[in-house]
Amino acid sequence: MARYQGGCLCGAVRYRADAAPINERICHCRLCQKAIGAAFNARVLFRIDDVTIEGALATVDSSPDLKRGFCSSCGTTMFSCRESAGIIGITTGSLDDPSLFRPQMHIYTASKQPWVTLDDGLPQYEGAPPPV
Repeated sequence: MARYQGGCLCGAVRYRADAAPINERICHCRLCQKAIGAAFNARVLFRIDDVTIEGALATVDSSPDLKRGFCSSCGTTMFSCRESAGIIGITTGSLDDPSLFRPQMHIYTASKQPWVTLDDGLPQYEGAPPPV
């Protein structure tokens, strides 16, 4: 069984990753807020080659060099991908077991919604995170 696995709401798209993540973080940028439809995007970052995706997937270029993947049937957003960097961020809400998520930091907190309180003791960055 894969260490990390998940999929969309309707089950048409599934993914898995056996590798350890590069990092796990929570993004508060406006692009993630819009793409996810929530106050932030909690995600697990992997190397693209470590993730296998099966099913009818659609993508949208949400910013230069960033592609977001979602199910073409139900619309569940499952990842953001920077092919030039070889990385993919899996949304934790699409994991079969979201309790595996262990966030390490908050990024783009300058765009954090004012009603979100960050009192978990994790590092916070107003903009981009430090290089991976």
